[in-house]
Amino acid sequence: MHDTIMTLPEIDCVIIGVNCSSTLEACIDSVRSSDYPQEKLHLYYVDGGSTDSSILVAGQCTGVETISLDHEHPTPGAGRNAGWRAGSSPFVQFLDSDTIVDEKWLKQGVETIAANDALGAVFGRRNEMHPESSVFNWIGELEWNPVAGESDCFGGDVLIRRESLERSGGYDEILVGGEDPELSRRIIRGGWRIVHIDLPMTRHDLAMKTVSQYLRRAFRSGYGFAAVRIREARCGSAFWSYHLKKIEVKGGGFLCCAALALLLPFAGSSPILYLLSSIMAAIGTVLLLTPRLFRVDKFMQELRLDRNSARRYAWHCSLVVLPQLFGVIRFHAGFLLGRPLCNRRKSLRTNLSNTAS
Repeated sequence: MHDTIMTLPEIDCVIIGVNCSSTLEACIDSVRSSDYPQEKLHLYYVDGGSTDSSILVAGQCTGVETISLDHEHPTPGAGRNAGWRAGSSPFVQFLDSDTIVDEKWLKQGVETIAANDALGAVFGRRNEMHPESSVFNWIGELEWNPVAGESDCFGGDVLIRRESLERSGGYDEILVGGEDPELSRRIIRGGWRIVHIDLPMTRHDLAMKTVSQYLRRAFRSGYGFAAVRIREARCGSAFWSYHLKKIEVKGGGFLCCAALALLLPFAGSSPILYLLSSIMAAIGTVLLLTPRLFRVDKFMQELRLDRNSARRYAWHCSLVVLPQLFGVIRFHAGFLLGRPLCNRRKSLRTNLSNTAS
């Protein structure tokens, strides 16, 4: 047992958060409760400018180094960069403050990545704590995890080799969405591989209860798709090309068809115009509802869902492109005007599913 401890490498665990006092202590405790030798773990909490008691909570936890950033517009990339650059361990585990680390993950993750010098990053399963509390949490549970094996990107919870971080330059500190996949692509272009292993890594509380929260998240994801896609296009990569085209064709096509369907009758009282209006409405509806109309059986098979659940997920896949489209539009407008989307510290807050709204 002693020999095993001696051979395990040190890990820098970097936790980022803003106004996360409700979840931070549980996240830190989960790292401290893992089966990894505690003397090999170095914890850093990077605060993005909290106005609650987050920094006080971190300060009361033994062995946690707190790094306080006072950026007017905090970003995940800035927080993660500050954390990993403060340490020197050969591996870095990144965590969001609303996650709980599985007690066996750090050892399993390190054993995987340390055994293969070509691996730049490895990640396991992220599962929702309360998928039953809202349909939005349930959707997150379905979408967090790709198929196990080699992956083209990772998310916010990931174990990364420090050397791959140093060579890639770390996270993009401007992005407010898509910063993890964007770094993934640069790590891969640096000659490294990324692997997803089918083992529990973290539990997460999305705590999404309202339609407005869902729409804001979808808007951000659309913004992230566009922001990362333009960076990848410059490198000759097709990454996220399909996803962006799907948003533009389905969402944009529906809005254009809907606009024509509404405006054509005002151009005159000709039966042909009314027919064209109906055709435009039908085309737009089919474009938007393609998953709901044609892919329910596929979702049942691939995601192992009953028919009602597959229909519910198909509705999400059909309708989510609309708020995503507005996120795409926001990115391009900001790009042209030199006004990218920015986070506001006071509007960032971590909630819990089992607390009142």
